[in-house]
Amino acid sequence: MKSLQLILSNPRYFAPAFVFTSLNIWFGTWAIYIPSVKEKLQIDKADLGIAIFFLSLGVFAIFPLASKIINRLGVGRATWLGVVLNSITALLPLLAPNYYLLCASLFLFGTSNGLTDIAMNTLVTEIEKEDKRNFMSAAHGFFSLGGVLVGLGSLLIPVINNPFLHMLFTVILVLLVNFTLKKKYYSIEAAPIQKEPLSLNLFKPLFVLGIIGFVSMGSEGAIVDWSALYLKEITLAPESLIGAGFLAFSAMMTLGRFLGDGISQRIGSVKLVALGALIAILGFIMVLSTNTVLAIFGFALNGLGFSVMVPELFRIGGNVKGVESSQGVAFIAGTGYSGFLLGPVILGFLAEGISLKASFWALLICSLIILLATFRLYRRG
Repeated sequence: MKSLQLILSNPRYFAPAFVFTSLNIWFGTWAIYIPSVKEKLQIDKADLGIAIFFLSLGVFAIFPLASKIINRLGVGRATWLGVVLNSITALLPLLAPNYYLLCASLFLFGTSNGLTDIAMNTLVTEIEKEDKRNFMSAAHGFFSLGGVLVGLGSLLIPVINNPFLHMLFTVILVLLVNFTLKKKYYSIEAAPIQKEPLSLNLFKPLFVLGIIGFVSMGSEGAIVDWSALYLKEITLAPESLIGAGFLAFSAMMTLGRFLGDGISQRIGSVKLVALGALIAILGFIMVLSTNTVLAIFGFALNGLGFSVMVPELFRIGGNVKGVESSQGVAFIAGTGYSGFLLGPVILGFLAEGISLKASFWALLICSLIILLATFRLYRRG
């Protein structure tokens, strides 16, 4: 919890952490109004799925360019640019008068999200290097906190009764807070590094990190999408407990991220990812027991195990020797998001073709792959 105290007591750390919170507030507020947009434009689920795909496409489109933008502007300025662009583009989907402009607006919103994500993770990496203080995991905890704030904000839906006004008030408030804090990071630039010529030896650690990122975020996305159905169909949980798995997963995910930095400082990033994999493996064993109570506790352990993986991967990726921090972070982000988007889809095919339980066996195997990959990283380090 020391990193949480550090963030809350020092504006230098709170300012970038609040960007993490902001990103989830923008995205989450849009997400709660997806049904309203569907109804307003009178589109079916298939059309809505394609529109949301454009958001993902926007995220991926910016990944190859993000490191160039960050290096040209400086990581602090690039982070603020992401905040401004998100504040503008978050409004556009709720203003779209037709389906085609919805797709275009979601693409722009996705590019803003992608740039901000890479910039803010690079920013935290650079501050950690400069100050020799760990707070990456807690910063990701603030991202989770953004989702909680969106949930509380959703209580205002019947009061405001206007999706665009709700988003506008949210954007203005979040932008004002970020504006007061931006001076704490605006002038920060990435420390110069001795770049090495591109080689297979240089790419190896990034490739291993990419595998871990793809698998861990894919597993995370699959649990978010499939945990309720698993409890309903496999453990035969009562209606009141169907959402308990996701709640347990999310709560422990947030807690784990606030605890992660202190543990990382003591045992190192690679060992912490390995420990997270072991906890996730235990969680999946409990989930596969098909007992409702054990499965819920298993999902809680999954949340705790996966909570530390992504922050540590960004930390490791931003410190690969001979690679600019923005490039390392962008690579992790790209592979991780690929997993997050494709993981639930792959699991869906497995569930349909074999069984839902078989898909969770696949997730257990994925956790074992992560554990084996950490041995590769540890030998290199």
